[in-house]
Amino acid sequence: MKSVRQLATEIVAREGGFVNDPDDPGGATNFGVTIHTLRRLRPGQHVTIQDVRALTREDAVEIYIEHYFNRPRIAELPEPLWPTIFDMYVNAGANAVRILQRLFNQMGLQVAVDGVIGPQTIAAAHRAYDMAPAHLVDAYGIARRDHYYSIADRRPASRKFARRRDGGKGGWITRAEEFISARFHLTDGQHRDRTRGWA
Repeated sequence: MKSVRQLATEIVAREGGFVNDPDDPGGATNFGVTIHTLRRLRPGQHVTIQDVRALTREDAVEIYIEHYFNRPRIAELPEPLWPTIFDMYVNAGANAVRILQRLFNQMGLQVAVDGVIGPQTIAAAHRAYDMAPAHLVDAYGIARRDHYYSIADRRPASRKFARRRDGGKGGWITRAEEFISARFHLTDGQHRDRTRGWA
């Protein structure tokens, strides 16, 4: 198993460098760290787009480990879930946990869908992993992929993150599928069918 630092370094590489896309609700972002996140982490300071641009890869790795792995308590979940939930927490915050909690409820393990990794969610995660050790990571990845599609269904401006200009799989979908076994990846035809109703 990779170390948390290795996982964080891979997420930084996946996130890429500085962007300031007007269609991204996160605003100015560097290595996946948004201006809103940086303002939250630096209370009392006037954080600007230039501060975001000045972030280094090392800064981002440290932010991820402390604020997106340690503080949310991802280490208390079954270890095979760490890479995909850590990656999704960087990408979607507490929604990463809500996706997991909804999955547990679908499995018959009743937990509050509150986005918090507390005792109830930790216990459910270990029970769910015991129930389906060969499938839980894939099930989470598929739920994560579905989450991305549902965002794009509701928000046309976000469709470019789920679908390329040629109609193929976009960054969100390929990112989710990095954590899903190849046998569960959608074919190009299945992806196009899923997105056919998008303008």
